[in-house]
Amino acid sequence: MAPEDLTPDDLVQIEAIKQVKYRYLRCLDQKLWDELAGVLAPHCVAAYSGGKYSYEGREAIIDFLRRSMGAPTFHSSHRCHHPEISLTSGAGGTTATGVWALDDVVVMTDFDLTVRGAAFYEDEYDKTSGRWMISRTGYKRTYEEIQPRGNVEGLKLTASWWSTGGQSELPAG
Repeated sequence: MAPEDLTPDDLVQIEAIKQVKYRYLRCLDQKLWDELAGVLAPHCVAAYSGGKYSYEGREAIIDFLRRSMGAPTFHSSHRCHHPEISLTSGAGGTTATGVWALDDVVVMTDFDLTVRGAAFYEDEYDKTSGRWMISRTGYKRTYEEIQPRGNVEGLKLTASWWSTGGQSELPAG
């Protein structure tokens, strides 16, 4: 559907889909696994890192994310932007697709590493029980780089959601 053909209701639906994706990312970074389950359809399929890590079903996806990202020493920041969302089942429809640019940073203090990268997510959405949910998600990297933290003079993690309650150790003023 061309942008000039979108109705006000279409724009409301697109905004609702954006909210679902943003909630997905926040739940990843804050390790809110139960809340994350609320944005993934039960039949959701995920294919991360160009399909290297693929899972079928909400429980399998959350189990993978919990195991790979759940440690309090794993600090992540996922930022998606430039969404290209299409309602695929017409006006008042119940399916959509989305492409999102991703920039992410992961600090793994237990391995003394920082990982930075960019990717493009390709998602599918279903409107189930009156609300949008992710039915398929995954990304393919445009790049990923890794940097040892130990060789960066003066580098110190001064705040952590888990170890400092999100408060900075730096003095203010």
